Amino acid sequence: MKYLLGIDFGGGASKATLLSEKGDIRAENTVEYPTLYPENSACEQNSEDWITALCENCRAILDKSGIASEDILAVALDSATHTSLVCDGDFKPLRPAMHWTDSRSRQEAQTLRERCGDEIFAKTFHRPDTIWTLPQLVWLKNHEPELFERVRYVFFEKDYIRYFLTGVFCTDYIEAEGSMLFDCNRMEWDRELCALAGITPEMLPPIKNPLDVIGTVDSRASGLTGLREGTPVICGTTDTVMEVFASGAVEKGDITVKLATAGRICVITDKPYPDRHLVNYSHVAEGLWYPGTATKAAASSYRWFRDTFGGDYKELDRMAESIGIGCDGLTFHPYINGELTPYADPTLCGSFVGIRATHGKGHFARAVMEGVTLSLLDCKKYLDSLGFTYKSRATLIGGGAKGGIWAQMTSDALGLELRITESADSSFGSAMLAGIAMGVFPNARAAVETCVKETGRVIPNEKNTERYNEIFKEFKEIHDALAPIYQKR
Repeated sequence: MKYLLGIDFGGGASKATLLSEKGDIRAENTVEYPTLYPENSACEQNSEDWITALCENCRAILDKSGIASEDILAVALDSATHTSLVCDGDFKPLRPAMHWTDSRSRQEAQTLRERCGDEIFAKTFHRPDTIWTLPQLVWLKNHEPELFERVRYVFFEKDYIRYFLTGVFCTDYIEAEGSMLFDCNRMEWDRELCALAGITPEMLPPIKNPLDVIGTVDSRASGLTGLREGTPVICGTTDTVMEVFASGAVEKGDITVKLATAGRICVITDKPYPDRHLVNYSHVAEGLWYPGTATKAAASSYRWFRDTFGGDYKELDRMAESIGIGCDGLTFHPYINGELTPYADPTLCGSFVGIRATHGKGHFARAVMEGVTLSLLDCKKYLDSLGFTYKSRATLIGGGAKGGIWAQMTSDALGLELRITESADSSFGSAMLAGIAMGVFPNARAAVETCVKETGRVIPNEKNTERYNEIFKEFKEIHDALAPIYQKR
């Protein structure tokens, strides 16, 4: 039996999935790493932590599965989109990576919108905001000019990790679509966009297809990871499209709801839908796109709550289950890193509103989950306002899908039946992608038919849906009242 290894690098952890050529999961492993907040609005990660997580995951997968490294046909990586790492002429990192949620580039994004926002939108399908690489590089040029002078190469997260494995500098076109340095019409790096950031296209990775075999594991990486030297390494792509793929969403009208570091609602279409509040990316299934909304801090809000106030997820879930819908008047807005859909406002802040002496920790835990869920409802209503059509059953993806209370809450609030699969992790999608690249599966649909297994469904409670729609009105009113205050800060 031969196997396929997919490894994901998310907002706070790396997960590896070993998949058999028959589509069965043989082993899984997760390694957490820290996200750094060195100053207000900053969000960074150390590239050394990614490499440590890679090596630990590879060795753990081999230990857990008991297979020989020779039995791994190929490795594919994915990571959070447009998390950039600047390097010198020797490909050495010059500073920690700027995570896509870093919002220090607010002024730079505003300046870009004012000076050339329409031109940028026409080429990239996106409006300048803090999440994109272009404004972040401009911030780096403005605030760390001496360091910026030393920049010779710009990596994206998974591409740097893959460079460690193979010594090959490249990226894929889906990743490039998220950089705001790429012309999505001509499908190439754009010299004018690069000039806005103070770089040239030659400093960016050559662009490949996500399915391309770009190299093999070299001897140094083999010694550190336990992978066989010469193992093929697939180009790979971004985490959200791999989750969408892993969920089985490969047909027009399919819809996914994501509860991961960020929250997303994506609809599979046959074309992009440029809009200032939507994110547009190509799908790995040929001819398809997955435009969607984005809630900036979903599961990361719950993780922030856990890390700040203590407890573990199971304990917090149990406490939250004892609290009724609406948390006895306590409302949370998950804008701890600003917000995307439908505000595109990096100045927004998280908030607990309506605190009373009768509220306990369980109220706060549930309020965090409800706040994220109501933010997703905000996203869904925006999609509906644009006339998107989609199926009545969505697939729930991301870590939040594993919590029964949060899954039911999401189904109730959105009024959608949610399909649960055995695994919708992006690492699972990357393993399937490796299978297509190596000829194990002929195409994306065949990979889904072989590998994706439904394990359950969550049915919305109509009374709860009505209740959440009432609560949502107040949720919006609180946003409207607080937003002007935050914008003055």
